[in-house]
Amino acid sequence: MTDLPKTFDPAEIEARWYAHWEGNGLFRPERPDAQPYTIVNPPPNVTGSLHIGHALDNTLQDIMIRYERLRGKDALWVVGTDHAGIATQMVVERQMNAKGEKRTDYTRDEFVAKVWEWKHESGGTITGQLRRLGCSMDWSREQFTMDPHFSKAVVKVFVELHQRGLLYRDKRLVNWDPHFRSAISDLEVETKETQGGFWRFTYPLAGGVRLADGTDHIVVATTRPETMLADMAVAVHPDDPRYRSVIGKEILQPITGRRLRIVGDDYADPELGSGAVKITPGHDFNDFEVGKRAGIAAGAMLNMFDADAKVVQTADGLVPARFIGMDRFDARGAVVAEMKAQGFLVPHVTKNKEGEAVVADFEPRVIQTPFGDRSGVVIEPWLTDQWYVDAAKLAVPPMQAVRDGRIEIVPKTWEKTFFNWMENIQPWCVSRQLWWGHRIPAWFGPSVTDEGKLSYDMSGEGPSFVAETQEAAEQLALDHYGRAIVTVADPGEAMIAALAGHQSEAGEPAYIWRDPDVLDTWFSSALWPFGTLGWPTPPRDGEVAARSADGGGGRLDANSRSDAAPPHHQQAGGPPPRAGEDLVSRHYPNDLLISGFDILFFWDARMAMMGQEFMGDVPWRKLYLHGLVRAADGQKMSKSKGNVVDPLGLIDRFGADALRFFMAAMESQGRDVKMDEKRVEGYRNFATKLWNAARFLQANGVTASTSIDAPAATLPVNQWIVGQVAATVQALDTAIAELRFDAAANAIYHFVWDQFCDWYIELTKGAMDEETRAVAGWAFDQILVMLHPFMPFITEELWHLTGDRANALIVAQWPQVSASGDGAAAAEIDWLIRLVSAVRTARTELNVPPGAKMKAFVRDAGAVTQARIARQSAALGRLGRIEALSFDAAPEGGAAQLVVDEATFVLPLEGLIDIAAEKARLAKALAAAEKERDSLGNRLSNPAFVEKAKPEAIAKAREDHGEKTAEAQRIKAALDRLA
Repeated sequence: MTDLPKTFDPAEIEARWYAHWEGNGLFRPERPDAQPYTIVNPPPNVTGSLHIGHALDNTLQDIMIRYERLRGKDALWVVGTDHAGIATQMVVERQMNAKGEKRTDYTRDEFVAKVWEWKHESGGTITGQLRRLGCSMDWSREQFTMDPHFSKAVVKVFVELHQRGLLYRDKRLVNWDPHFRSAISDLEVETKETQGGFWRFTYPLAGGVRLADGTDHIVVATTRPETMLADMAVAVHPDDPRYRSVIGKEILQPITGRRLRIVGDDYADPELGSGAVKITPGHDFNDFEVGKRAGIAAGAMLNMFDADAKVVQTADGLVPARFIGMDRFDARGAVVAEMKAQGFLVPHVTKNKEGEAVVADFEPRVIQTPFGDRSGVVIEPWLTDQWYVDAAKLAVPPMQAVRDGRIEIVPKTWEKTFFNWMENIQPWCVSRQLWWGHRIPAWFGPSVTDEGKLSYDMSGEGPSFVAETQEAAEQLALDHYGRAIVTVADPGEAMIAALAGHQSEAGEPAYIWRDPDVLDTWFSSALWPFGTLGWPTPPRDGEVAARSADGGGGRLDANSRSDAAPPHHQQAGGPPPRAGEDLVSRHYPNDLLISGFDILFFWDARMAMMGQEFMGDVPWRKLYLHGLVRAADGQKMSKSKGNVVDPLGLIDRFGADALRFFMAAMESQGRDVKMDEKRVEGYRNFATKLWNAARFLQANGVTASTSIDAPAATLPVNQWIVGQVAATVQALDTAIAELRFDAAANAIYHFVWDQFCDWYIELTKGAMDEETRAVAGWAFDQILVMLHPFMPFITEELWHLTGDRANALIVAQWPQVSASGDGAAAAEIDWLIRLVSAVRTARTELNVPPGAKMKAFVRDAGAVTQARIARQSAALGRLGRIEALSFDAAPEGGAAQLVVDEATFVLPLEGLIDIAAEKARLAKALAAAEKERDSLGNRLSNPAFVEKAKPEAIAKAREDHGEKTAEAQRIKAALDRLA
């Protein structure tokens, strides 16, 4: 046993112990016969750095994995990173741009090789930072979503989903990022308020048709005038009497001359504007649905933009040549100018302060505008061919699993949101137009004409062949075409130009080419709970067999939905299962997933879909959804606001243990966490309190316990602390089972600070006999074990500094306390604590000098209280500075009166304080507190304040009101004691 230094250095302790744990394989000790417990870590982007949200998420996971490890389970925390398609490609392209290079200077293979180089050199930043936080992950099994064994799983899932009819190619609207020239997910879209406009135009009715009131036109309004170049309809509400007579008639788009049908659709709101809406199904998500309901097929919807969001000719050739090639925002101004010049712009008229009319082209409006969160450009709804997963069918089993309890969502309040989204789920676009990622295992080929010739359409709208290997795809193509197959790896511009529109003669080979797109990263991460365990593996006994809608590949026609191929540029990476190891059967389903609520749909729900589709079981038994970490004022953190908190900076200042404990203590189910550096600092002080307690015990000859069971205790104070340990263990077990991290943290905090460090140590000072040393050493050991999941570093350090230990604390045994302590002893110590607390409070509030000793006169005390006073008189004298207790009548004069249970304790104050002055001081303080309390109360009861003030201002006023109310009550109680 080593003498403890006066202070501890968190940085030195953290680095040393983490290296010891990882180096000795203690994050997953060999426990083949133990009950398994499994958590998979939400894989952070390989480009990422630890942010405060990661700190919360991973702290909660580490608490659970350390807790279950201490309980003797085979606790596996799967760790890994996501290849992060767009983010990683962007990082590498930026580096190339800095050297005057661009991606297209290289072949695809060369560029992907450069990304792998970057990954090996710079892709481990966040994993090192997770170590600093203390995350006890099984690093020996670290995964990467582009690892060979994981890529194999991705390809298998894609191919089998296609074979089962659950994955197909379709033409739909997507979120298109013109900077990256790729579709992106909803999560990568950031909606911002921008200053825009609301333009109104007249569209003439065609063929002499008029409205019931004789009007020959309909007024439409839009925030995006440029899209009228691809208008295909005008929608009105079917019950709107103004337009009922013209539904089914035609209307003219002035610039293009295109005749549009007037359709009746509930989407049009009669109360909004003119009640008529122009419909551009190829460039608006709502219009797309209206167009489908109107019978416009997706393939017939007009597209007026290219991948760079510049105007192109529509399929009907009606866009005037002067607009072709314009950027979308330049086109906006040009369209408005032309409509105005032709007299179709309806001006926006307002009045100034003088009552004069002010005419403008548009009504200024704040528009909710979608931006790419990485590119920073406005996202364009764009009609394009992509690969889709039939999410509606895959969503059925997870919904049933939540309903029947096989998946428990915590907090339960999230179930409604889960069901609402799943019941209205849209097809999931899984293709991305990038070079970095899992390349889609699909090969395209030419269509077969009626004359038997091969006609090449290089857009990929012809037949497709899906298989796990190129050889398998070639066989499918051979079966389909009945002629030699030549695979073109990546057709260049020259070959595309040569093949486009080419019709081959008999005897020519059929050329097929690989789909250039890659898969959405959410597709691969959806396999995380089983792909990281080595799946695909031989099926377990009774495992649900793979289902197949059509029995696998075969001949395809131009309308068939099929595709496949192996991942593109595989590198050596994370481990497949070790020899003789069946992680899937042992660790699937996982026990728990801890996730931010913001990825409930992007990741959590999709894992549930894939797990049940391919494993025949849920991916995890419980799903815990935590909130966001917000700034101290409740605002969302963002770089633009300058309120982002760096968790590594907090670790540098206060230590990882303090930050972790803060995260746990503040994590209340269903609420966001408000960042508060003062509280983090407070938990650093908590660690110091624990350290000083260990030093006190060591100085008094207390060493590590030699027994897991509680030592025999005869003294009330020792019986009491044994009971408190048992109660704390029970409270922790209950809170952790319910995933109430704040309750668990508060239970151990209250026990360590209040009961052990303050009262037990105070009560045993100067009375350290052998029994007390044994009990104190045992109780402190239990503290270290119970606190370890929350504060692993300081507890491991003290575990070894306070005794010679055979094992590290990380693999110690969780307390199994059968003793509950003596009830009478516990009641006596509780009485003593309440009495001493009351005396101390009275002394403080009445300004009794700290060193002054007081006498106490007791009246109405029963036999039990009198016996307690006799036994605890020494403690009362030392802790309450009471030099004598008497059951005689108290002398006349000013005194403080304290009631504890049935007894009244009278503390004479004559000679200790100026009673009259003290009464005056308290009366003045009471008046001031009541005045402030009432002022705040009036403000909070004022509707004008509550309705107009910012939420944070209202919250602050309520907090202040509560404080002043409590202060007034406290002062009033002190005055009453002087009566």
